[in-house]
Amino acid sequence: MQLGLLVVVVFLSSMDLTGSSKVVKGKRQRRISTELSQGCARGCDLCSEFNGCLRCSPKLFILLERNDIRQIGICLPSCPLGYFGLRNTDMNKCIKCKIENCESCFSRNFCTKCKEGLYLHKGRCYVTCPEGYSAANGTMECSSPAQCEMSEWGPWGPCSKKRKLCGFKKGNEDRTRRILQAPSGDVSLCPATTEVRRCTVQKSQCPEGKRKKKEEQGKQDNTNGNRNRKDTKDAKSGTKKRKSKQRGAMVPATSASPTQ
Repeated sequence: MQLGLLVVVVFLSSMDLTGSSKVVKGKRQRRISTELSQGCARGCDLCSEFNGCLRCSPKLFILLERNDIRQIGICLPSCPLGYFGLRNTDMNKCIKCKIENCESCFSRNFCTKCKEGLYLHKGRCYVTCPEGYSAANGTMECSSPAQCEMSEWGPWGPCSKKRKLCGFKKGNEDRTRRILQAPSGDVSLCPATTEVRRCTVQKSQCPEGKRKKKEEQGKQDNTNGNRNRKDTKDAKSGTKKRKSKQRGAMVPATSASPTQ
């Protein structure tokens, strides 16, 4: 009989312990849930005391801000400057722009607005617009290439070198065109109006060089002619002198008269 009572007491005690453990476990779960959801900001479905919001309401974006070694989540209707919104089925997120000097972006690598004083061109930020582009209508966005109306290229000019058309083999030739219309009247935005290229011609002597050479040749011929005439004259004079000496040396023969 006593053994039976002992068994009953032990069984009841085990039942009480099991029930009390379930109660404790339930209380702990309720405490954790209360700890996560307690004090959540508006628009946050699930939050933590240490990490802020963990899940935002639908249509809101979660932004993770770093605080020392922790990341604090907050829920926003749209992403702030320097971030772009990425929507997905699990949760909408704000992702930081990766482009230098970008204030707002469409995607991680495409900027839509640069910081103050910088120009936007094809999703990037520049100090000035790239060559051939200009700011559109006073904005900070570089437009498509400057729409300049240009005339057709003229014919290539003669091959020349140092403003001379002869006396060389390799030189340059150029051609030109005119600016018919420039955007906002600024011709500096238009492309070049002159084009230069190398050229090769058959080397020929300049006319002035020919005349000079002819004059020099004439002078040389005159000098040679004068020298030849002088030599001829000198030769003739020498011949006369020799003949004169020969006549002076000859004495006519006379016959001796007989002595009476």
